[in-house]
Amino acid sequence: MKLLITGSRGQLGTELQRQATCGITAVDVDELDITKLDSVRSMIKKVAPDSIINCAAYTNVDKCETDKDAAFAVNALGARNLAVAAGEFGAKLIHISTDYVFDGSGNEPRREWDLPNPESVYGYTKLVGEQYVRQFCPRSFIIRTAWLYGYAGANFVKTILNAARSGKPLKVVNDQRGNPTSAVDLAKHLLKLAETEEFGIYHCTNNGECSWYEFAAEFLKRSGLKYTIEPCTTEEFPRAAKRPAYSSLDNMMLRLTTGDEMRSWQDAIAEYMEHYNKDSGDFEL
Repeated sequence: MKLLITGSRGQLGTELQRQATCGITAVDVDELDITKLDSVRSMIKKVAPDSIINCAAYTNVDKCETDKDAAFAVNALGARNLAVAAGEFGAKLIHISTDYVFDGSGNEPRREWDLPNPESVYGYTKLVGEQYVRQFCPRSFIIRTAWLYGYAGANFVKTILNAARSGKPLKVVNDQRGNPTSAVDLAKHLLKLAETEEFGIYHCTNNGECSWYEFAAEFLKRSGLKYTIEPCTTEEFPRAAKRPAYSSLDNMMLRLTTGDEMRSWQDAIAEYMEHYNKDSGDFEL
């Protein structure tokens, strides 16, 4: 299998390269601007991949609220361009989406057939990207994930650990619930799906749910750091973009097709923290 990875320097793109055993072409925005259809066509014609995994996205959720055009260009038109070119050249497309396509109502995990209802510009642009992928590339997988953390790049875990190392007292939101997801586990399942013809919409998160506060408390206790942490409400921590109060996802399609081997979120973060060096603040593989 020949694999093309876009957004290759991010958390997930980096992890995919670490795990993949096939031939890989890894590109980020400097090598390929996915908002330009001609550039996408040229790259896919040149590489002739069997599968494309699109990890490229405009992920600054709050900035999306004011930078709507740029968010739409990357999250929606970029997905469309990859879908159009993948369809033309016969490649499979694995497109990464998000729990933010749903609103925060309810208290049961969302399944793949539940109707999306985004409440932020980020969620809306990601939903339109999904729709373009389905429209232009029938040989596609849409993968919704959530609360992603990996060894490369910035994420919630690293932000909280860095704040704890500085001695700051921590307040973390306790009224938003979802699924922390390891890039290690997600990458494993994406590579497995790429070998199949099981096209469709998937949810792929670590199993079990928690609040941001519960998640932070879990990895902080494994950090070896001295810290003080308190729960707070969303109202105490206002942000430009509305976050879903409840966005837990159910991995139903995985269970019914290739199998759901996503670990519990507790087991995944425990392994992640085994690589944390509290003295340097780095993760060492």
